[in-house]
Amino acid sequence: METDVIIIGGGAAGAMAGVLCSQRGRKTIIFEPNGKIGKKLLITGKGRCNVTNNCTPDELLKNIPRNPRFLYSAFSRFSSADTMELFEGFGVPLKTERGNRVFPVSDKAADIVSALDRNLKKNGVRIIKEKVTDIIVGDGVCKGVVAGGKQYFSQSVLLATGGKSYPLTGSDGSGYALAEKTGHTVTPLEPSLVPIVCSEKYCADMMGLSLRNVTLSLYDGKKKIYSELGEMLFTHFGVSGPLVLSASSHISKMESGRYKILIDLKPGLSLKQLDARIQRDFSENINRIFGNSLSKLLPAKLVPTAVRLSGIPGETKVNQITREERLAFAQLLKEFPLTVKGFRPIEEAIITSGGINIKEINPKTMESKLVQNLYFAGEIIDTDGYTGGFNLQIAFSTAFCAAENL
Repeated sequence: METDVIIIGGGAAGAMAGVLCSQRGRKTIIFEPNGKIGKKLLITGKGRCNVTNNCTPDELLKNIPRNPRFLYSAFSRFSSADTMELFEGFGVPLKTERGNRVFPVSDKAADIVSALDRNLKKNGVRIIKEKVTDIIVGDGVCKGVVAGGKQYFSQSVLLATGGKSYPLTGSDGSGYALAEKTGHTVTPLEPSLVPIVCSEKYCADMMGLSLRNVTLSLYDGKKKIYSELGEMLFTHFGVSGPLVLSASSHISKMESGRYKILIDLKPGLSLKQLDARIQRDFSENINRIFGNSLSKLLPAKLVPTAVRLSGIPGETKVNQITREERLAFAQLLKEFPLTVKGFRPIEEAIITSGGINIKEINPKTMESKLVQNLYFAGEIIDTDGYTGGFNLQIAFSTAFCAAENL
């Protein structure tokens, strides 16, 4: 069987490339083992789909910690403004929230997937529910693929199989092996935007506790490398949630004990204001024991750990607590400590860091420098962004560059 374009993978990059290629009149086939496109898109942004980040190309680049220069051309030619215009043109109204994060007005990721699917069908793109097992290359030229024991020939092939995180959505890392078969090198794969394992046993004691409006600061030794206000969650292994996922992408080389986290549980109050607040609570509970006087100040699940870390015996009467002890307790609430032990497995990460070596890809066309007519797009490439819509923009921009040339 012969066609113009074969796309391996129906995720964000593959589906976008399919839409753009077919709009240009290119006869296109997408191979997607799930049979349906956008399975990972459906769960992004807690099912709301953070489509992009409403900022300039320069701002986009500042939020790409890994190989940003490679994306300079892609972001210049297909920016977040272009992404927003495209989806609104597809009939999906968008809104911009805190941190310039862009979501569908409906808060439904399914609307983004449906828009892509609708346009693929309208343009006659065929989706084949088969896994590609080989890429056909002859004399340094890509000629097609093998799937389900059959050969499919095409003028060009786009490899957009995603990373290794979230394997249940189809991102099982198989695309890396296909690329390696064609002579490409894959840089070491590591989790990014991933929950963090902590050394402290007290995380498990607070499992399920969600904190809102706290500030998480990440330190590499004594140097602060990340600080942000938002939400986080304690788990049986450590911490997770939006703040933690963002912080994880700032850890360049994981070493147990090297990094520490300090949580400001009361970021809206200065230390002096917090001390005044604690004094007020103490005065209302003057004859109660310390452990029973904190119900207004802290969530119930946090109280036993906070008491233990304060060094003040929980049964101490409030009126017996010294000024020094009280100030030290206020300081603890401003700098609640956690020690980073490691990451959770790559399968639990939102993004895979690492991938096809960028030195082997033309940054303007996304074509392989080793194999003619073979292209790459999305997470399979060795570049990734912080949380906030930047990784989907990488997918869409690289798909656009590839689709212009497929």
